[in-house]
Parts: sequence; C-alpha cells; structure tokens
Amino acid sequence: MVKGKKILLGVTGSIAAYKSLLLLRLLIKAGAEVKVIMTKSALNFVSPLTFSTLSKNKVLIDLFDNDSWANHVMLGRWADVMIIAPASCNTIAKMSNGLCDNLLLAVYLSSSCPVLVSPAMDEDMWHHVATQKNIEALKLNQNIILPVNNGELASGLVGEGRMAEPEEIFNFLNQFFSDQLILKGKKALVTAGPTYEALDPVRFIGNHSSGKMGVAIAEELTNKGAEVQLVLGPSGIEVGKLIQTTRVTSANEMYEECLKDFSSYDIIVMAAAVADYTPEIKSGEKIKKQEKEFLLKLVKTKDILSKAGEMKSEQQTLVGFALETNNEKQNALDKLSKKNADLIILNSLNDPGAGFSHNTNKITIFDKNGKEYKFPIKSKKEVAKDIVNTIILYRNE
Repeated sequence: MVKGKKILLGVTGSIAAYKSLLLLRLLIKAGAEVKVIMTKSALNFVSPLTFSTLSKNKVLIDLFDNDSWANHVMLGRWADVMIIAPASCNTIAKMSNGLCDNLLLAVYLSSSCPVLVSPAMDEDMWHHVATQKNIEALKLNQNIILPVNNGELASGLVGEGRMAEPEEIFNFLNQFFSDQLILKGKKALVTAGPTYEALDPVRFIGNHSSGKMGVAIAEELTNKGAEVQLVLGPSGIEVGKLIQTTRVTSANEMYEECLKDFSSYDIIVMAAAVADYTPEIKSGEKIKKQEKEFLLKLVKTKDILSKAGEMKSEQQTLVGFALETNNEKQNALDKLSKKNADLIILNSLNDPGAGFSHNTNKITIFDKNGKEYKFPIKSKKEVAKDIVNTIILYRNE
C-alpha cells in the first residue's frame, strides 16, 4: 500500500538511526517516494550521503542552505505521511511543546499530513514522567505513536525503549494507508460535549458530559481519512489541529450549526449530550436570592437528531446515542426507530465505568437492519474505533 505514496522520513540523534536506512530501503523498494530530513545531531550517527543515495533525493538538514531555503510548509503539504524514526527523547520534548529550532521541527509544526512517531531511548528515559507526559501531548494532537520494543539498549541494559524494527514500521505503514483509504474523500459531522442553557448571565442548566467520547470519535474518523467537522459544546478538551472545530454553548446554537451544509456530510454522529429543555425566560440580569421558592418554567429544545433523521438522504449515515438508566435496550431501539437513525449506540449509567466523565465506556450498537453489536468496557479511544469500524461495516453492506 505504500507504492506511490509520498513519505517524509525524519531522522534524529539516536544510535537507532541506522535502522532508518533499512526502513528507507524497504520503502523505496516498495515504490514509495521518500524525502529525508535529518537533525544535526543525527549526523553523528549516520551519513546523509547514504540516505540521499538510497532515496535519490537531497537530504534536508538546514532551513537555509547557501542562498536557498527549504520550504518547510510545502514539504509538510507534499507528504502523505511524515514519520519520525528514530524520535529521540529530546525531539519528542520539543515536538510536544511546540519548539522550532531546526528544519525537522519546522516541517512537523507546519505539516498537514498525519505524523507517525517511533521513539528510541533508554528505558529510564522512556518511563520518566516527563517523557510520558510529552507522549500523551503528542497523542492529543493526533500524532500516532508506534510502540517501543523491549530488548538490549545502547546503555547495555535490557528493557523498554528500543525503536521498532524497520519491518514492523514498514508493515504498520502498509496497514496505515490501507485504513486511511477507507473514508478518504468522505465528510463527517460529529457533535460532542454538553450544552449549557442560560438562566441568567451567571447561572445555567447543564449536564456532566465531558465531550471525551465525541472527540474520540472525531479523531478516529480523521484517522480513517474522513474530513471531520466537530461541533463541540462547553468542554475543556483540546482538539487536534486536523479536526475543524466549532465551539457552541446552547442547544439552539448546536442545532443551527449542525444544519449548516447538512447535505454535504456522508456520516453524521450525534454524540453530544444536548439539553432536552431550556428556560422559557432568560434573565438579562443576575437573579437575586429573594423569595423562599423560585419557580422555573422550561420549554423543549429543538431535537437535533430528529431533524437530522427528517433531512438525511439514503446516502447519508446517521448515528445517535442513547444514554439510559432503565429499560435500556427497548428505549434504544425505540429511539433508533423514532429518530430515523441508521445506528444507535447504547450506553447505560448502570454499567460501572460507563457514561459521563469516565475515560472508559461500555456500549452496544444497534442498526436499523436488526443487527446488534456488543462490546466490553474499553477506553473511549478504543470504543471510538469500535464505533467507526461498525459505521464502516454498515455502510459497506
């Protein structure tokens, strides 16, 4: 699957840099076009001449070379994927903090393509809390972190931190491009997070949704090649740069945003916990604590999922969520039918580790063809993969 693909290979200062030569050879032999970027510290371990000979492209090292300069923006746009292998502890730290003191980092920060990172370092460095924090920051920005291997290290110790073998990375890239092509050219709309319905300038009615599940779905759709529009309610979650995000506050704002260009989306996933009711009257001033009782009249909000079900075409796939506390399966099936959705995702607050605020979830998916898919409790990122894979399976039937 790498045949004909444009690949940027970043090489940093690590004894594992020799493996990059083997990886480059595999990629070229398979028909990929590869350009190599090296950091200056990488020159202490491998020669740029070998890379340029194998790739048949000039190795890029400096932003400025005599009277010319390397256009880092165009490099990032040229590539189908950028892989940094080996990625040293130092480079990972710079990437996670947005530092830009060499050409490799400049290309990374301006790239619009997916970025794969293959770490290489000693075990103590790999397990250090600072390194793991940096790794999580890279994952948050939708970088794909390849697993490190366990084995003999440059220090002479045996443990975790070895860069993945060239064959493993090559196989991963083949699978990556295979997966990426599945939703390439498709557009997806995802809603996530809660909505806040204002009582006055200070107070609101809301819920405990964190937005984690919806954002994870948006990220997985992006990983599969879809162009994703995320409509996100009030949430502190940071969203990766590859996802176009519109932040809203109220149910009505989310409703209006979802209807924009609705017909252009191939996949619509309504994962947000939208308020069912909103105050009939919203005070322009802070409501004072005066009377013993305070009566609040609520009116129904516009039903986004129902409206989407009315508007959707046969070519569009509409996915809803059903968070239930009782009679879960029947309520979910009723919602699937009434809202004219294609799939409904059931999660129950009765399941430990499922629902709001958790990093895990447990779901069952029903489709309108009568199929049922049950999944055990998993991290929300893994649940998102199950959801997206089920959507793909449904669309391909």
